[in-house]
Amino acid sequence: MDILDKIAGLEAKFHEVSLFITDPAVIADQARFVRLNREYHELERILSAAQRYRTLRGNLDEARQLLYSEQDAELKEMARAEIAELEPQLPAMEEEIKILLLPQDPEDGKNVVMEIRGGTGGDEAALFAGDLFRMYTKYFELHGFKYTVSSFSEGAVGGFKEIIFNVTGQNVYGTLKYESGVHRVQRVPVTETQGRVHTSAATVAVLPEADEFEVHINEGEIKWETFRSGGAGGQNVNKVESGVRLRYNWRNPNTNEVQEILIECTETRDQPKNKERALARLRTQIYDKEHQKYIDDIAARRKTMVSTGDRSAKIRTYNYPQGRITDHRIGYTVYNLAAFMDGDIQGVIDALTVAENAERLKESEL
Repeated sequence: MDILDKIAGLEAKFHEVSLFITDPAVIADQARFVRLNREYHELERILSAAQRYRTLRGNLDEARQLLYSEQDAELKEMARAEIAELEPQLPAMEEEIKILLLPQDPEDGKNVVMEIRGGTGGDEAALFAGDLFRMYTKYFELHGFKYTVSSFSEGAVGGFKEIIFNVTGQNVYGTLKYESGVHRVQRVPVTETQGRVHTSAATVAVLPEADEFEVHINEGEIKWETFRSGGAGGQNVNKVESGVRLRYNWRNPNTNEVQEILIECTETRDQPKNKERALARLRTQIYDKEHQKYIDDIAARRKTMVSTGDRSAKIRTYNYPQGRITDHRIGYTVYNLAAFMDGDIQGVIDALTVAENAERLKESEL
């Protein structure tokens, strides 16, 4: 079937969705409006690519016709050159449209909450967690993402035992979701006097931030506590109870089991703002737990571990003596560790995206 036949009818759908998102009744229904707005942008991307593809094919057909019908040698040569330039572009554009036609993960456009925790390796694991945090913040600066730290616990010799932060921008979850898992480092620790290479680890979790309407929370059941924030910040830090701690008993809808969720937020010196951000993190944690079945279903269907959401899987090794980065899910290895730790991680993200898209294309009929 011609690739353009596969998008027949999408123009009508696009027109229909365009009308819906300007309807006051739809705008008033926040959940429906957000879903339709997302669909509008997805359709817009597909139809824009389809138009470029039609133009390319039309130009190619004209050049071929000119080559076979024209007698003038110079014009024939111009047509031949145009065909040579346009023909190689067709397969790449067809591939782009096929990928756009794949069902989009509805989470991809969301902002995220990221959590980095030092794992096995004690002080060295905390230092490595700090290195990972720096790596990601450098990446955010390069790509226009914004981040704010919600809470952190420093390691004894530096780095972080745990750090939690929000990341906002365009397609943040779709970009960062591949980072979830165990990151392993092999190097001579700063704390090691014998010069032996040790292996330590840190875990990274990337959680799509939940919108208010996606999660039901009984705010009357939240237990709030306030406390004085620690760390730098002048006299206000020690005298004002701006830090907040919430406790909430969440019931698992699948098992009916009750689990206490504990969240602390010291992000700002404004207690109401910290409460608001703690609530946002609570929504995200509950959303993540309730969508674990969805993530597990994806994992069961996938043959690779590109985006299974399995946070206990060892996904990447950072080998300092060799200057090597290896992503174990797709066998990706590069020897640019210094640049990588300075935020140059787009190469591995692109490779993981390509691997997952190839897998999804195999599963589809495209």
